[in-house]
Amino acid sequence: MTSSREAFDVDSNNPNLPIPNHVAITMDGNGRWASEKGLPRLAGHRAGTENVRRVLKALATKGVRFVTIFAFSTENWGRPKDEVKGLFTILGEVIDKEAHELNKENVRILHLGLKNRLPSSIAKAISSAQTLTSKNNGLVLCVGFDYGGRAEIVDAFRRLVSEGISVDEISEAKLKANLYLPEVPDPDLIIRTGGEQRLSNFMIWQAAYSELYFTPTLWPDFGVNEVDEAIGLYQKRQRRFGTLPKP
Repeated sequence: MTSSREAFDVDSNNPNLPIPNHVAITMDGNGRWASEKGLPRLAGHRAGTENVRRVLKALATKGVRFVTIFAFSTENWGRPKDEVKGLFTILGEVIDKEAHELNKENVRILHLGLKNRLPSSIAKAISSAQTLTSKNNGLVLCVGFDYGGRAEIVDAFRRLVSEGISVDEISEAKLKANLYLPEVPDPDLIIRTGGEQRLSNFMIWQAAYSELYFTPTLWPDFGVNEVDEAIGLYQKRQRRFGTLPKP
């Protein structure tokens, strides 16, 4: 993959068709991918991590400006301890390298979720990646790590209460302003790989009017052709946001 700074700058190659400004992805199927190949589950998670930059480049080429990936949910703490520990080991190995590579590609990295339950070394690495890439103006990559949609909404209400907001003052705009990344626009398209057809607590506030795309393709196998198919189907949909189409 090229390491030129322009590689992840947005560059729509189809200006006459709608392009999602923000694509969010639940990267499901890593463990099954590994099992099908007779490999340990962590080998699938590693392959999934290595697939991220390939998909980012494909989306950036399409003209997508924001990408959110669901890497580790609040519910994932319930997985076997060895798997959780292995996931953290993989993250620790790749975050510094990937942050520097993505920085070269003009990508800005943002963390979506909580840090207080993460190992201190991981939390520090995430903060360093955000600082390193903070001045980049190409693709924005939001990484959902220890993230849950319900927890995000509860935390937003807690912040409103702590600010002394009265019940009558609570509004959608004020709640949105207290979400984890209020500056990031809602996703236009949410992709879930691996065959499941549900959001699974992913960006449930922001997904109110997102187009949903489910595919049986396992995440490590989700490549350029799959990106083309997802964007192509998005372009065929009419987004009405509760209104009627213009005559």
